[in-house]
Amino acid sequence: MIKAFGIAASLAALAISVPAAADDHAETRPAMSAKDLVTMPRLGAPVVTGDGRYAVYGVTDTNPESYARSTSWYLRDLADLDADPVLLDLRGSAWSLQFGSDNWLYFLSDRPLDGEGEDDSYARVWRVALEANGNMTGPMLVLDPHNGIEGFKLAPDASKIAVWAEIARECEKFGCENDGKAHLPGPGDGRLYEGNGGFYRHWDQWETPGTYSRVFVFGLEDGAAVGDGAAMDGALADSDLIGDTPTKPFGGDEEIAWATDSSGIWFVARRAGADEPMSTNTEIWWSALDAAAPVNITADNPAYDTAPTPSPDGRYLAWLAMARPNYESDRLVVKLRDLRTGETRALTESFDRSFGSLAWTPDSRWIVATAQDVLDTPAFRIDPRSGKVEKLDLMAGNEAHIGTVTPLPNKRLLFTRDAISSPRELFLSTNWKQARPLTDIGTAILGERASVVTTRFNFPGANGDTVWGQITKLEGHEGPMPAILYVHGGPQGSFNDGWSSRWNPRVVASQGYAVISVDFHGSTGYGQEFTDSINRDWGGKPLEDLKLGLAAALELDPQIDGTRACAMGASYGGYMMNWIAGQWPDRFDCLVQHDGLFDMRSFYYSTEELWFPRWDFGGSYAEQAELYEKWNPVNHVDKWQTPMLVITGQKDFRVPYTQGLQSFTVLQERNIPSQLLVFPEENHWVLGAKNSLQWHNTVFAWLDRWLKQEKPADE
Repeated sequence: MIKAFGIAASLAALAISVPAAADDHAETRPAMSAKDLVTMPRLGAPVVTGDGRYAVYGVTDTNPESYARSTSWYLRDLADLDADPVLLDLRGSAWSLQFGSDNWLYFLSDRPLDGEGEDDSYARVWRVALEANGNMTGPMLVLDPHNGIEGFKLAPDASKIAVWAEIARECEKFGCENDGKAHLPGPGDGRLYEGNGGFYRHWDQWETPGTYSRVFVFGLEDGAAVGDGAAMDGALADSDLIGDTPTKPFGGDEEIAWATDSSGIWFVARRAGADEPMSTNTEIWWSALDAAAPVNITADNPAYDTAPTPSPDGRYLAWLAMARPNYESDRLVVKLRDLRTGETRALTESFDRSFGSLAWTPDSRWIVATAQDVLDTPAFRIDPRSGKVEKLDLMAGNEAHIGTVTPLPNKRLLFTRDAISSPRELFLSTNWKQARPLTDIGTAILGERASVVTTRFNFPGANGDTVWGQITKLEGHEGPMPAILYVHGGPQGSFNDGWSSRWNPRVVASQGYAVISVDFHGSTGYGQEFTDSINRDWGGKPLEDLKLGLAAALELDPQIDGTRACAMGASYGGYMMNWIAGQWPDRFDCLVQHDGLFDMRSFYYSTEELWFPRWDFGGSYAEQAELYEKWNPVNHVDKWQTPMLVITGQKDFRVPYTQGLQSFTVLQERNIPSQLLVFPEENHWVLGAKNSLQWHNTVFAWLDRWLKQEKPADE
């Protein structure tokens, strides 16, 4: 039985995506375009003063002519919600903002020291004192290490500052001549890597042997840094810790936490070396700022540990941990350690969801965390005494995607919320009740565009298990519309109810298509057993779910024309395009394959994070060659016949661009209509504004060619 739940009827979705009077001219509003998506203002994460009175947030705008991006900063009084936000003039570039307990606003900037001329090539730490009306004192220089800073975190009492950057491991101060310089055996510029060195490239960067992201702590006197800085990983002669903090490629300041009394720092690192590409064993370390080697506080867990989060009263340390080594998609459980007794508990062991963020309420009474749950990412309130988990109802409809949760005094929560229908906006909840919006960054803009409706549905998938999906299409559209099957990556991921600046169902649906996404076996948000079910079964249950899900969507919505259909996906979704080309070759009019795995053997020997295929396929290629070949698209190219657009980035080291070249070669050899779009400067994702616009225009032209135009006789 197919069950459907219409988001169009949701008050929350309507309130965010469509102005109250929008329906009066629904038929005349233009559809959202690719340019609209690329130039849509983007809300950044807010930072809040210690008393919870004021928030500062950034809005990044994209120039519609040059596509250059710039960020403006706004001050919001959280005690006067009727007041307008105040535009701040920080007098130059600024990012990574943070309020200190001294109420100064600290930030990174590459502005020139004299305030004139071009920006410098590296970042320093600055600070300003703000007034409620936006007036300020400063900016004043806090730290100039002469080699750049990638991030920082202030001590709770503002007496110290932790900073990190790429620093040679042998360097005992924050910055040495050999930082970022490989020891090359003369005279050329070739890179030389040792076989026991571990990663030689990662995500989109080549490694520099001997240089790592390292954290140093400086004292602060009158807001200015003093001394050479103390290394948190210890002197090389005294410490065996060698590794990156934050971890690469996606770690951030959530991996570094000051003790509540500013007496030390917890930080996350994974040991570098020969085993690193096969290990998910990130560990939490403690430094007491006493020049001694740091202490590994999670040495008893050989799996993933991250996000150290101390309680404001200093009694507890919470963090997120996985149980199974070398499995990047295991369930993240909240761990809690009593810092007085050392007792450690798996606080949410009995709750079958994987948490992605942690924050304490200011009174240390609750932990607030987010986790995917079916098609939403709601916030949860966790009792640190009992471990009881309660889902919060913060929106007057679907929670959609809630993030950057900041608990404030007086039972208030500041957070962002986005959905398929609308980009991220800032909200404030009081007394754990439904929130009110504080910003209108993209809502009004989208109110001038034709609205979409998203319908949730579920159906019996592989093994009879309940599988969920969504249909997004233009609201009020008359006549049949072609189908687009949207296949998410991961594969342990989800096309849930959230906004994306890259794979965005709304902008595709706005071109006159019905976008159908299916959270197949292996997806996240449905319990760990469901996520685990794709293991060693990449082309099995997921493909069955996609077939059943497409059929269920067509049965549910007769407006969708299933005789005109294309499928598209990236990463694992791109793998599935290659797999569909050989296993379901007569179903689709076209395919869009972005960064997809084509040959599992060559992929294994050219990707970087080897723990991923080794877990999903039960071992290395040499150990499990039969299983890799069972699910290998290259073995079925003799059945390929569907026109395919192939897209790849040359800086993609996760699924190297040669995978795309190989699939394009097959298409050429078999005289299958095809195109190849290569981005020289993009990685696994397309992030540049101009490149994003080109991506969308190319994809839309490809879909239109096969779904909206008469096909030439030879096609």
